Amino acid sequence: MPEARTSPSRGPFASAVRAFRRDRTGMTALGVVVLCVLLAVLAPVLTSWYGKNPTEHYGQNSPGLLSAEGLPMLPNGGISGEFWFGIEPGLGRDVLAQLLYGMRTSLLVAGSATLVIAVLGIVLGVTVGYLGGLADRAFTFACDVLLAFPTLLLLLALGPVIQTRFVDPGENEPVWMQFTVLILVFAAFGWVPLALVLRTTVKSLREREFVESARALGASRRHIVLRELLPNVWAPVLVHISLALPAVVTAEAALSFLGVGIGEPVPDWGRMISRGAEVFYDDPTYMVFPGAAILLFVLAFNLFGDAVRDALDPRTAR
Repeated sequence: MPEARTSPSRGPFASAVRAFRRDRTGMTALGVVVLCVLLAVLAPVLTSWYGKNPTEHYGQNSPGLLSAEGLPMLPNGGISGEFWFGIEPGLGRDVLAQLLYGMRTSLLVAGSATLVIAVLGIVLGVTVGYLGGLADRAFTFACDVLLAFPTLLLLLALGPVIQTRFVDPGENEPVWMQFTVLILVFAAFGWVPLALVLRTTVKSLREREFVESARALGASRRHIVLRELLPNVWAPVLVHISLALPAVVTAEAALSFLGVGIGEPVPDWGRMISRGAEVFYDDPTYMVFPGAAILLFVLAFNLFGDAVRDALDPRTAR
């Protein structure tokens, strides 16, 4: 007697995976996202193989690369067999090495901030959504207050305050402090939308039959939250994470462009674009590479996030 075939899983996760794999735009965006992550992680290896590093001033150390005005002598920003993407006006650093390490900076800040955002949003949103009552009203008021804060202006104001309070006069702000401040501020305000979504979702789930059954069987609140509610809120969490990360990347680049993000000598895309704007009429090529890199990077993450959202939406599942 022939054995019965095991039917493929029809769970929500399997259905979402199948829906995502049918989305060509989403799969292409995922490929670009994976490529960006690999380039960022392997930046030291790639630049070592390439023979350049992001901090050395090649244009100043080697004669004939920069003019007296600090502009690349060769056309198209100094692109050559030795410097594939050209050199930076003024300091003469290698553009390709700066781009690779700038991707590491963006991913480190955005990834760390998004991780903290996810943890805070899940813990607070699920807990408050289940408790309700006074906790829910206090939580909603706190979220309204935080949403009223202009995050960009707060970061602009925090830079000078931290510099004067925690850094000795004449010294530069430590790199770890720059990263920590950005991550904490992005996380402090970024968890609110996720927490509000999860609060609403959990409020609708806590009256469902499976939660009522767990209560009737004597399950503790901890068990209900961890075992019954959390497994049912992963979809909005994944969507929010996939869309929050590129938003943080863009915000971090904007802050660096304004001079309050990651400072020298750490490579940063926003600061590269700022420098490119200063020399655009004399060397437009220098602005093209970081501008195209951040555009491709953020676009890929946004398209990936849209594809994840569509795949997890049961109304679009096939």
